Amino acid sequence: MTVVNIEPQLLLSMPGGAEWIWIILAIIILFGGRKIPELARGIGKGIREFNDAKDGVKSEIENEMKKKENANNTSN
Repeated sequence: MTVVNIEPQLLLSMPGGAEWIWIILAIIILFGGRKIPELARGIGKGIREFNDAKDGVKSEIENEMKKKENANNTSN
């Protein structure tokens, strides 16, 4: 009796050309032609909000680091 060893890398690969066609066809069938622009607009808005939040957190961290650096420079 042989044991089949399937590597996990093979199960999590990116879809190829033919798979993308099937994915796009499934999306068109499930959502229809009218819903796709709304879906894309919602995804774009979500990405934009995520990037804005990410930039806000980054700027807050940088501001706090500058404040600590200025406090250390004035105390020396």
